[in-house]
Amino acid sequence: MKRVLVTDGLQTIGVDALRKHGLDVEVAGSLGERELAGRVGEYEGLIVRSATKVTRAVIEAGRRLEVIGRAGAGVDSIDVDAATERGVIVMNTPGGNTTAVAEHTLGLLLAMARRLPAADLTLKAGRWEKSRLQGVELFGKVLGILGLGRIGSEVARRALGFRMQIIAYDPYLTREAAERLGVESVELEELLARADFITIHTPLTGDTRHLLGEAELARLKPGARIINCARGGLVDELALARAIESGHVAGAALDVFEQEPPPADHPLLKLEQVIVTPHLGAATDEAQTAVALAIADQVADALLRGVVVNAVNLPAMDAETYKEQAPWVGLAETMGRFLAQMAEGRMHEARLTYAGEIVRRSTASLTLAFVRGLLGTILSEHVTDVNALLIAKARGLRVTETSTTESSDYSSLVSAELRTDRGVASVAGTVFFKREPRFVQVDGFSLEALPQGWMLVFANLDVPGVIGRIGTLCGRHGINIAGMQLGRERRGGRAVSVLNLDDPMDAGALEEIRAMPDIVLAKLVKL
Repeated sequence: MKRVLVTDGLQTIGVDALRKHGLDVEVAGSLGERELAGRVGEYEGLIVRSATKVTRAVIEAGRRLEVIGRAGAGVDSIDVDAATERGVIVMNTPGGNTTAVAEHTLGLLLAMARRLPAADLTLKAGRWEKSRLQGVELFGKVLGILGLGRIGSEVARRALGFRMQIIAYDPYLTREAAERLGVESVELEELLARADFITIHTPLTGDTRHLLGEAELARLKPGARIINCARGGLVDELALARAIESGHVAGAALDVFEQEPPPADHPLLKLEQVIVTPHLGAATDEAQTAVALAIADQVADALLRGVVVNAVNLPAMDAETYKEQAPWVGLAETMGRFLAQMAEGRMHEARLTYAGEIVRRSTASLTLAFVRGLLGTILSEHVTDVNALLIAKARGLRVTETSTTESSDYSSLVSAELRTDRGVASVAGTVFFKREPRFVQVDGFSLEALPQGWMLVFANLDVPGVIGRIGTLCGRHGINIAGMQLGRERRGGRAVSVLNLDDPMDAGALEEIRAMPDIVLAKLVKL
């Protein structure tokens, strides 16, 4: 039974779901690096929220780890690079808290515009300061959105209800897509100059850290107000405090900080113009239930069924696409394993060619499966889809892909060629209508072989008696032949045969075959 460690108080409904899937689950509180590193080695899965920091040391200590699940969207608390190097899947739940964060953003927007926290505080202190706490309306104001993804788009839809003018900067979104939301797409400089309110909804990366730094804050429209419900570090907090103190920025509403919780003497906490909340964006009953169930299902699918969705270090694939691609993924992996056992010498290059209807879908998962099968067969280190290409690069193996919509004999065909310093080995395969993978070429010879179990592959001169002698040898050694396929270039030329065997052939029998007249090569392959 695979084991999962859950930290940070994942809702009970998520823990129960993990157990219903058949996983052994242990629940812990928020753990420090040393304590987590001391415990994680016993588990295949780790589920965290935002409080637990999954560092390189933790990941290296997780010798059995296969997947790290983040119950939420942001993964900046997880060392994704270290996980990728170790072949560990990192997945999140990007959609579960969308509504909660969008609503919290609008709540802070209104609270800042109408100065609601200050009004509440002063009145409860016995002061009636109506004239001093005059606010501004949202109607007609320009809202600048940095990042128009799931949450940014939901904020835009809600802000349009206040009849605000929405502009957005998102380098990954086309102007047409923005316009369909009723949003004007602009460059960053224009957004800074025009926006009365700015809200940030981007991930925290090396490129987005201090997205609003001192220089950007100086270019803001005087009197602008800033909201950050995304990630601490997107705003230079010390520069923001100075901009507010100078009067250039009218105020800010922050749900996240570079250090959480922020130190008591943080300059932003001393400013009345600043509204703060303790990372509450996703803190609703509905959002926490949604992300708890989502991450439980995702981790269970990955550990028990090999279905991976919402992985941040793998190509994106939903469950339906995975189901469609599964036979092709299996075919690609067996092709890699086959060539690893057929080829001789130091590997230099693997060439993959996708032909026919298959190119209409993403083939990234097939390439990963091929490389995983290839390297996993010959290396002792743990090779997964996550780190397969990294390991290939580190070992000097070049992996190339070619796609063409044309396929002469099959509606879809995957071909693989492995080049070494001693020659070239190749195989091609397809999936038949019953979702059955088949090898249809080996080293350029056409045949139709079932890629499973023990396979005897031999090349010979096409002369009478070769097949009979090998059949006799198998009988003498008590090896049953389950299936046989033959391909040849011409009568009397060279031929390649693939025999499916019920049991492995010992080294002595294989050497007998290699010593036979007219045999060019013989290999025993296990798939």
